Amino acid sequence: MTWTRAVGTGAAAGADPAAVRPSQVAEGSRAGRGGRAGWLPARGPARVVPGPRATPFTLCYALVLLGTGLFSHLADPDLVRDLLAHSSTDVVNLAHRPLLSLVASGVWVAGGLLSPYIVAFLVVVGALERRLGGLRTAGIFLLGHVLATLMTELPVAASVAAGQLPDSSLRRLDYGISYGLLACAGALAGLVRPWLRWTLLGGVTAALLADLAEFTDPLTDWGHLLALAIGVLAWPYVRRAAQRREPGPSGRAPRSA
Repeated sequence: MTWTRAVGTGAAAGADPAAVRPSQVAEGSRAGRGGRAGWLPARGPARVVPGPRATPFTLCYALVLLGTGLFSHLADPDLVRDLLAHSSTDVVNLAHRPLLSLVASGVWVAGGLLSPYIVAFLVVVGALERRLGGLRTAGIFLLGHVLATLMTELPVAASVAAGQLPDSSLRRLDYGISYGLLACAGALAGLVRPWLRWTLLGGVTAALLADLAEFTDPLTDWGHLLALAIGVLAWPYVRRAAQRREPGPSGRAPRSA
């Protein structure tokens, strides 16, 4: 949650009570004890639009995605394909450069600048960051991205080694933010009201199952379901973390990552 300062005036600042307007009394009552500034939840567009103070992780990551999206749109197509191939988290890349491929695959968004994933990222990850803070949100995103990748690619490697899949399965394009985004969506569902929680989970799960039923890219579709489940399994942690960030008796939100 984003918090903004409300500065006390009038009675809260020690002015003559007889000269204080009702609006000043109301404002001063929100300012905390001794006329100190309190913290009020931001409302309106400020709860959706990422900012450097409220949602630094979401903002910085969105700028990276904007940069790579512009690059993929403007650069030479052969160069873009080569970079995507080296960024892919397929079995070959994970075997030879696991850290690089895991990081590089997450700075591209499937579909480029027009991808709906960008809007979903701003809304979902931004909402989670307001409740958990930047570091914890980044941790949930990274956990979903890494675990869902490994849980889908390692079985491919094992199947190829056992002769159940051809060697060509070791090479494929696998990049994007969808695993991390879905993990954040699953975690966010544990922090909202019940009606919104089950609407969010039900809608996302139904869409993912529909994709899986089409059998266009079953490996990625299973990864999406696994990433969502990872976020749901994080509910006990994110709920404790969100409670620690709630404003204390003074009305001030505690400092935490």
